[in-house]
Amino acid sequence: MKIAPLAEVKDRFSAYIDESQESPIIVTRNGRPVAMLIAIKDEDDLDSLLLAHDQRFLRLLEEARQRVRATGGLSLAEMRQQVE
Repeated sequence: MKIAPLAEVKDRFSAYIDESQESPIIVTRNGRPVAMLIAIKDEDDLDSLLLAHDQRFLRLLEEARQRVRATGGLSLAEMRQQVE
């Protein structure tokens, strides 16, 4: 992973986009991390990144986990029965 100052990234943005294909690049401002450039190789990558940062989705996921912990969830047979 490379760390680069914002001014340098702005000056060579296209080159940093190319470099992000190999590994993420941390962008700093005044020596502090402020952003990260991550390559998006396909639509699945994009969907995963968007969901990982979607607060509504994360809240729904946590609520579902809590329901499974509280109820024990469904067995495989019960799930198949509900799907059919």
